[in-house]
Amino acid sequence: MPYLYIISGCNGAGKTTASYTILPEMLGCKEFVNSDEIAKGLSPFNADSITVAVEASRIMYRRIRELISANKTFALETTLASRSIARLLQNAQEKGYYVTLLYFWLNTPDLAVERVRNRVMAGGHNVTESTVRRRYVAGIQNLFQLYIPICDYWMITDNSLSPMEVIAKGFKNGKKEIYNAVVYNKLETYE
Repeated sequence: MPYLYIISGCNGAGKTTASYTILPEMLGCKEFVNSDEIAKGLSPFNADSITVAVEASRIMYRRIRELISANKTFALETTLASRSIARLLQNAQEKGYYVTLLYFWLNTPDLAVERVRNRVMAGGHNVTESTVRRRYVAGIQNLFQLYIPICDYWMITDNSLSPMEVIAKGFKNGKKEIYNAVVYNKLETYE
């Protein structure tokens, strides 16, 4: 059975950093589709431009379709701010994929903005503050309204501090384990 891992969370949550350890070492996943990394490959000095981002996204979706057609295990990274990958996940499941979602949460949008700012100062890619804040809210809302009901397995972690804390995990059948009810309830009703 092929696996599709969704590495998700707001900008600055540590998705890419975690992926480089979790995917190859813990999950044995060698295919990681990340539009930010594709953009860097297309234009290392201009990866933040809209033109490059659009082309990177196009390449990312093409690669995802190729991997699904070939029944390959792979991972992709997303903020979940868009609803666009929901149909893709359902399509993968129809083809026999087991879909796992890992959500890296930060406790405030201010922390997300700060982490992106620090990343830029270290030479990483930028995301505007307004975009970070918009995606922070939309990602949490879509997590509960759209993506948790689709995924076969999901886990939410608080990546605000080190070590990260598992907030909750569950399955498509509705069975879940909540380790931090205060945070989980806050996220589930986030507006």
